[in-house]
Amino acid sequence: MSASDQPKDGKKNPKAGDKAKAAPPRAGGARPAPAGARKGPPGGPPARRAPARAPTSRPRGPREDYPTVQAFVAIGANLGDAEASVKAAMAAIGALQRTTVTARSSLYRSEPVEAEGPDFVNAVVAVRTGLDAEQFLVALQRLETQAGRERPFPNAPRTLDLDLLMHGNSVIDTPTLTLPHPRMRERAFVLKPLAEIAPDKVPRAALARVTGQVVKRIV
Repeated sequence: MSASDQPKDGKKNPKAGDKAKAAPPRAGGARPAPAGARKGPPGGPPARRAPARAPTSRPRGPREDYPTVQAFVAIGANLGDAEASVKAAMAAIGALQRTTVTARSSLYRSEPVEAEGPDFVNAVVAVRTGLDAEQFLVALQRLETQAGRERPFPNAPRTLDLDLLMHGNSVIDTPTLTLPHPRMRERAFVLKPLAEIAPDKVPRAALARVTGQVVKRIV
C-alpha cells in the first residue's frame, strides 16, 4: 500500500468481510423477563407486565331471564305532599323485585269520589313483572304501609293508595283480590291516565260514561 493509500488520520481501512465485535455483556448478565410480560423492542428492556384488570360490576337491575306479564297500577294520594307521594310511588314500584316500570302517565287532579277531603293526585303506571298477582298485590300493600297509609274507615283520606287494575290476562275473584279491578271503568281518575299510556285498554264508551267527573291533568 502506498502512502497515498493511507487515510489522512493514520488509521487503516477495515478489510471487506471483517465483522464488528459485539459489545461486551453487562455485568451480571441480562435478567429474564418476568412471566406474562410483553416483549419489548429488540435490544431494549422488557416491557412491564400489564396490570390485572379489576372485575367489573354491572348496575343491578331487574333480571330478564324470567317470564313476565304486563300489569297496570293506579296511584293516588290526597294527604301531605300528594304530588311527591305519587312520584315516589312510581319509583318504588319500579324497584320491586322482578318488576320494571315501562310507562308512566301524567299526574292528574281529581275530586274525591264517594268520600270527603282534599283533592287527589292520580296517575297510572304500566309494568312488566315476574310476580304473580297475589305476590304483586302484597308488594303494593307493603308500599302503602311504608308510606303511612291508614284505614280508619272506608274511603278515608290517604297518604298513598295503590290499586292493581290488571295483571296480564288474569281473571280473579277472591276475598282479597278481584281482577280486572271491578270499579276501574267507573272512575275517570283511573280511565284518563290509563288511556294516556294504554289507549287499547280503555273503551271509548267507558270514557263517555265518566265525563261528568272532574279530572284535570297537572303534570
